[in-house]
Amino acid sequence: MSKPTSSSTKSKPRRPLPGDLPRETRLSRMLRVDHAGEFGAARIYEGQLAVFGDTHRFTPIIREMKAQEQKHLDTFDELLNERQVRPTLLGPLWHGAGFALGAATALMGERAAMACTAAVEEVIDEHYAEQSAELENDPDESDLRATIEEFRADEAEHRETALSHDAEKTPGYPVMASLIKLGCRAAIWASQRV
Repeated sequence: MSKPTSSSTKSKPRRPLPGDLPRETRLSRMLRVDHAGEFGAARIYEGQLAVFGDTHRFTPIIREMKAQEQKHLDTFDELLNERQVRPTLLGPLWHGAGFALGAATALMGERAAMACTAAVEEVIDEHYAEQSAELENDPDESDLRATIEEFRADEAEHRETALSHDAEKTPGYPVMASLIKLGCRAAIWASQRV
């Protein structure tokens, strides 16, 4: 199982460049997109559970991953409230799209459901790694960085779980994974801004 790594060497904070967003704007976008991502992930698992039902052999695995996503979502709910950051206006879209993606991949079969998880969690892991690196030299945000690293470890574990359940053996996996990753990256971009 791969674990997120962090640099033990502290680098000097990068000086702001022309065109850089103010720190508070960057932090607001960070929290907004993380909240949206966790909401979407929880909806994906809800869609998969709706198809698999209570007796499917993957139901306990998916329920456990969904519970972790709900914990992440609850944390970002609190952070949005504490910092008075509005959630993305695209919430209704992610509500439907997340559920539809989860249900559609579950209808395609066990491996496809796991392929969806592997693809989504790979993008989230990369996204959290970028955020953690950005926060590395911001001592005022050490708690936020620790939260992101904790959640990143959970997402990496979800990906490893999916891969251990034959995600990559899904027919057409490279194409399917690429499309899901593209959708996730587009959702990240949009949720930061809208």
